[in-house]
Amino acid sequence: MTGDASTILIVEDEPPIRRLLRSILAAHEYRTLEAPTGAEALSALRHHRPDLVLLDLGLPDIDGQALIGRIREIAPVPIVVLSSRGDEAAKVAALDAGADDYVTKPFGADELMARLRAALRHRLQQQGAERTFTSGDLSVDLVRHLVRRGPEDVKLSPKEYDILEQLAIHAGKVLTHRHLLREVWRDETVDPQYLRVYVRQLRQKIEADPSSPRHVLTEPGVGYRLV
Repeated sequence: MTGDASTILIVEDEPPIRRLLRSILAAHEYRTLEAPTGAEALSALRHHRPDLVLLDLGLPDIDGQALIGRIREIAPVPIVVLSSRGDEAAKVAALDAGADDYVTKPFGADELMARLRAALRHRLQQQGAERTFTSGDLSVDLVRHLVRRGPEDVKLSPKEYDILEQLAIHAGKVLTHRHLLREVWRDETVDPQYLRVYVRQLRQKIEADPSSPRHVLTEPGVGYRLV
């Protein structure tokens, strides 16, 4: 998706940050809408149908987590959260509430744009119901449950495949430990250490260098993302 095809709603109560975001997005040919409050954000969402919402959680009128839920009731629009540095609990809560990704303040323009493009691509993939995920030398056929790395078939255990399937379905989106435990183990109370063990085993099979993964990336304290 190109910038000039997309409109991004900036939900941020601090004018200097809104100006910065507007400048960055305009430089990449995105159209922008702005809302300094949650109430104005919901109104803009109903009337203008933006392609993505860039949301600061610290709004003066509506709790950020609650606002994510209300946005989700209106439209399946991608939501990228602006998060305070090191606030892992808030990141996890936002992602579990339905956000697609987060960007930590202070943020760099390149990182911000990469996260926005990934969120927009993920939404397009969901709309198109793509059943094959391909990135570099990795290919996942979600219909036939086949995984290939380059020309070679990769044999995965059922749990390893289920983890990779979730990551592929939501490629580009951060999946929290809780999400993966719920979807793969059907039990959010399972020790996340089991998940870490299986992710380590998965990387051994799909990564050229498991110690420096290029496909399955760790979001420290939060979860995992498939690039």
